[in-house]
Amino acid sequence: MSNMKDYKIVEDPIISRVEDIDFSGSYTYADYFKWEFDERLEIIKGKIFNMSPAPGSIHQRVSGIVFNNIFNYLKGKPCEVFSAPFDVRLYRTSKADEQIKTVLQPDLCVICDPSKVDLRGCIGAPDIVVEILSKGNNKKELKNKYEVYEEFGVKEYWIIHPEEKTFFKYILNEEGKFVPSRLLTIGDEVATEVLPGFVLSLEDVFADR
Repeated sequence: MSNMKDYKIVEDPIISRVEDIDFSGSYTYADYFKWEFDERLEIIKGKIFNMSPAPGSIHQRVSGIVFNNIFNYLKGKPCEVFSAPFDVRLYRTSKADEQIKTVLQPDLCVICDPSKVDLRGCIGAPDIVVEILSKGNNKKELKNKYEVYEEFGVKEYWIIHPEEKTFFKYILNEEGKFVPSRLLTIGDEVATEVLPGFVLSLEDVFADR
Protein backbone atom coordinates (compact mmCIF):
# COMPACT_ATOMS: atom_id res chain seq x y z
CA MET A 1 0.00 0.00 0.00
CA SER A 2 1.36 3.41 -0.92
CA ASN A 3 2.26 5.76 1.89
CA MET A 4 -0.08 8.75 2.01
CA LYS A 5 2.96 10.95 2.51
CA ASP A 6 3.89 10.25 -1.10
CA TYR A 7 0.89 12.31 -2.26
CA LYS A 8 0.86 16.07 -2.33
CA ILE A 9 -2.21 18.25 -2.57
CA VAL A 10 -1.72 20.67 -5.42
CA GLU A 11 -3.71 23.87 -5.00
CA ASP A 12 -4.49 26.32 -7.74
CA PRO A 13 -1.93 29.14 -7.65
CA ILE A 14 -2.66 32.68 -6.56
CA ILE A 15 -2.88 35.01 -9.57
CA SER A 16 -1.20 38.36 -8.98
CA ARG A 17 -1.52 39.88 -12.50
CA VAL A 18 -4.72 40.40 -14.42
CA GLU A 19 -2.74 39.62 -17.60
CA ASP A 20 -2.50 36.01 -16.43
CA ILE A 21 -6.29 35.57 -16.44
CA ASP A 22 -7.78 33.60 -19.33
CA PHE A 23 -10.83 35.72 -20.14
CA SER A 24 -12.25 32.93 -22.31
CA GLY A 25 -12.47 30.54 -19.36
CA SER A 26 -15.25 29.86 -16.87
CA TYR A 27 -14.84 30.92 -13.26
CA THR A 28 -16.46 30.69 -9.83
CA TYR A 29 -16.32 32.63 -6.58
CA ALA A 30 -13.61 30.21 -5.40
CA ASP A 31 -11.42 31.38 -8.31
CA TYR A 32 -12.27 34.99 -7.49
CA PHE A 33 -10.56 34.57 -4.11
CA LYS A 34 -7.27 33.65 -5.78
CA TRP A 35 -6.97 36.95 -7.63
CA GLU A 36 -4.59 39.33 -5.91
CA PHE A 37 -4.36 42.29 -8.26
CA ASP A 38 -5.68 45.84 -8.07
CA GLU A 39 -8.02 45.63 -11.05
CA ARG A 40 -11.66 44.94 -10.18
CA LEU A 41 -13.44 42.18 -12.09
CA GLU A 42 -16.94 40.77 -11.94
CA ILE A 43 -18.18 37.29 -12.86
CA ILE A 44 -21.48 36.91 -14.69
CA LYS A 45 -22.57 33.31 -15.31
CA GLY A 46 -18.96 32.17 -15.13
CA LYS A 47 -17.61 34.77 -17.56
CA ILE A 48 -15.27 37.56 -16.48
CA PHE A 49 -16.10 41.20 -17.12
CA ASN A 50 -13.81 44.15 -16.57
CA MET A 51 -15.28 46.84 -14.41
CA SER A 52 -15.05 50.45 -15.57
CA PRO A 53 -12.11 52.62 -14.49
CA ALA A 54 -12.37 54.26 -11.07
CA PRO A 55 -15.57 56.33 -10.93
CA GLY A 56 -15.25 60.05 -11.58
CA SER A 57 -16.42 62.87 -9.34
CA ILE A 58 -19.93 63.11 -10.83
CA HIS A 59 -20.51 59.37 -10.41
CA GLN A 60 -19.26 59.49 -6.82
CA ARG A 61 -21.36 62.56 -6.00
CA VAL A 62 -24.54 60.93 -7.31
CA SER A 63 -23.72 57.70 -5.48
CA GLY A 64 -23.16 59.57 -2.23
CA ILE A 65 -26.42 61.50 -2.48
CA VAL A 66 -28.49 58.38 -3.18
CA PHE A 67 -26.68 56.40 -0.47
CA ASN A 68 -27.18 59.13 2.14
CA ASN A 69 -30.88 59.45 1.35
CA ILE A 70 -31.45 55.71 1.67
CA PHE A 71 -29.20 55.39 4.74
CA ASN A 72 -31.00 58.16 6.60
CA TYR A 73 -34.40 56.68 5.75
CA LEU A 74 -33.33 53.23 6.99
CA LYS A 75 -32.27 54.34 10.47
CA GLY A 76 -34.12 52.15 12.93
CA LYS A 77 -35.40 49.86 10.18
CA PRO A 78 -34.31 46.27 9.38
CA CYS A 79 -33.04 46.93 5.84
CA GLU A 80 -29.46 48.02 5.14
CA VAL A 81 -27.81 49.85 2.26
CA PHE A 82 -24.29 49.05 1.06
CA SER A 83 -21.99 50.71 -1.48
CA ALA A 84 -19.27 49.28 -3.72
CA PRO A 85 -16.87 47.65 -3.35
CA PHE A 86 -19.26 45.06 -1.91
CA ASP A 87 -19.54 41.55 -3.35
CA VAL A 88 -23.00 40.26 -4.21
CA ARG A 89 -22.93 36.49 -4.84
CA LEU A 90 -25.89 35.08 -6.72
CA TYR A 91 -26.38 31.32 -6.52
CA ARG A 92 -28.78 28.75 -7.95
CA THR A 93 -28.87 25.83 -5.51
CA SER A 94 -25.61 25.78 -3.57
CA LYS A 95 -23.90 28.52 -1.55
CA ALA A 96 -20.54 26.75 -1.93
CA ASP A 97 -17.85 29.04 -3.35
CA GLU A 98 -17.08 26.49 -6.06
CA GLN A 99 -20.70 26.56 -7.28
CA ILE A 100 -21.27 30.32 -7.38
CA LYS A 101 -20.73 31.63 -10.91
CA THR A 102 -22.04 35.20 -10.58
CA VAL A 103 -20.28 37.76 -8.38
CA LEU A 104 -21.16 41.42 -8.88
CA GLN A 105 -20.34 44.75 -7.29
CA PRO A 106 -23.33 47.03 -7.82
CA ASP A 107 -22.81 50.68 -6.97
CA LEU A 108 -25.44 50.43 -4.24
CA CYS A 109 -27.72 47.71 -2.94
CA VAL A 110 -30.46 47.48 -0.33
CA ILE A 111 -30.83 44.22 1.60
CA CYS A 112 -33.83 43.60 3.85
CA ASP A 113 -33.07 40.00 4.84
CA PRO A 114 -30.23 40.09 7.42
CA SER A 115 -29.46 36.41 6.82
CA LYS A 116 -28.13 37.36 3.37
CA VAL A 117 -25.39 39.58 4.82
CA ASP A 118 -22.15 37.92 5.90
CA LEU A 119 -18.55 38.95 6.41
CA ARG A 120 -17.84 38.70 2.66
CA GLY A 121 -20.81 40.72 1.42
CA CYS A 122 -24.22 39.53 0.27
CA ILE A 123 -25.22 35.94 -0.52
CA GLY A 124 -28.42 35.96 -2.53
CA ALA A 125 -30.40 38.65 -4.31
CA PRO A 126 -30.61 42.14 -2.77
CA ASP A 127 -34.04 43.76 -2.68
CA ILE A 128 -32.84 46.83 -4.63
CA VAL A 129 -29.78 47.17 -6.84
CA VAL A 130 -28.60 50.58 -8.04
CA GLU A 131 -26.21 50.94 -10.97
CA ILE A 132 -24.84 54.38 -11.85
CA LEU A 133 -23.72 54.41 -15.46
CA SER A 134 -20.27 55.50 -16.56
CA LYS A 135 -18.68 55.73 -19.98
CA GLY A 136 -17.79 52.30 -21.29
CA ASN A 137 -20.01 50.16 -19.08
CA ASN A 138 -23.53 50.91 -20.35
CA LYS A 139 -23.89 47.68 -22.34
CA LYS A 140 -22.93 45.54 -19.35
CA GLU A 141 -25.28 47.30 -16.97
CA LEU A 142 -28.22 47.37 -19.35
CA LYS A 143 -27.96 43.83 -20.76
CA ASN A 144 -25.82 41.37 -18.84
CA LYS A 145 -26.68 42.58 -15.37
CA TYR A 146 -30.33 43.08 -16.28
CA GLU A 147 -30.56 39.38 -17.13
CA VAL A 148 -29.01 38.09 -13.91
CA TYR A 149 -30.82 40.55 -11.65
CA GLU A 150 -34.12 39.44 -13.15
CA GLU A 151 -33.20 35.75 -13.11
CA PHE A 152 -32.13 35.73 -9.47
CA GLY A 153 -35.06 37.77 -8.18
CA VAL A 154 -33.87 41.32 -7.45
CA LYS A 155 -37.11 43.17 -6.66
CA GLU A 156 -36.03 46.51 -8.15
CA TYR A 157 -33.17 47.44 -10.48
CA TRP A 158 -32.43 51.18 -10.60
CA ILE A 159 -30.35 52.64 -13.42
CA ILE A 160 -29.08 56.19 -12.98
CA HIS A 161 -27.47 58.08 -15.87
CA PRO A 162 -25.64 61.12 -14.42
CA GLU A 163 -24.68 62.65 -17.76
CA GLU A 164 -28.20 62.50 -19.16
CA LYS A 165 -29.70 63.18 -15.72
CA THR A 166 -32.19 60.33 -15.99
CA PHE A 167 -33.47 57.63 -13.67
CA PHE A 168 -34.99 54.35 -14.86
CA LYS A 169 -36.35 51.50 -12.79
CA TYR A 170 -37.27 47.87 -13.44
CA ILE A 171 -39.74 46.25 -11.01
CA LEU A 172 -40.02 42.46 -10.67
CA ASN A 173 -43.59 41.30 -11.21
CA GLU A 174 -45.34 38.21 -9.81
CA GLU A 175 -44.19 36.17 -12.81
CA GLY A 176 -40.56 36.95 -12.04
CA LYS A 177 -40.13 39.34 -14.98
CA PHE A 178 -38.92 42.92 -14.92
CA VAL A 179 -41.46 45.60 -15.80
CA PRO A 180 -39.99 48.99 -16.79
CA SER A 181 -41.02 52.27 -15.21
CA ARG A 182 -41.30 55.51 -17.12
CA LEU A 183 -38.12 57.53 -17.53
CA LEU A 184 -37.67 60.05 -14.71
CA THR A 185 -35.53 63.18 -14.64
CA ILE A 186 -35.05 66.50 -12.82
CA GLY A 187 -38.29 67.56 -11.16
CA ASP A 188 -39.44 63.98 -10.56
CA GLU A 189 -39.35 61.99 -7.33
CA VAL A 190 -38.54 58.31 -6.88
CA ALA A 191 -40.65 56.11 -4.62
CA THR A 192 -40.48 52.36 -4.07
CA GLU A 193 -42.75 49.69 -2.62
CA VAL A 194 -39.70 48.03 -1.11
CA LEU A 195 -39.21 51.05 1.19
CA PRO A 196 -42.68 52.46 1.95
CA GLY A 197 -42.56 56.21 2.54
CA PHE A 198 -39.11 56.69 1.00
CA VAL A 199 -38.85 59.56 -1.49
CA LEU A 200 -35.77 60.50 -3.52
CA SER A 201 -35.74 63.91 -5.20
CA LEU A 202 -33.97 63.80 -8.57
CA GLU A 203 -33.62 67.57 -8.28
CA ASP A 204 -31.16 66.88 -5.46
CA VAL A 205 -29.51 63.91 -7.17
CA PHE A 206 -28.71 65.80 -10.38
CA ALA A 207 -28.12 69.28 -8.94
CA ASP A 208 -25.13 71.04 -10.50
CA ARG A 209 -22.33 71.71 -8.03
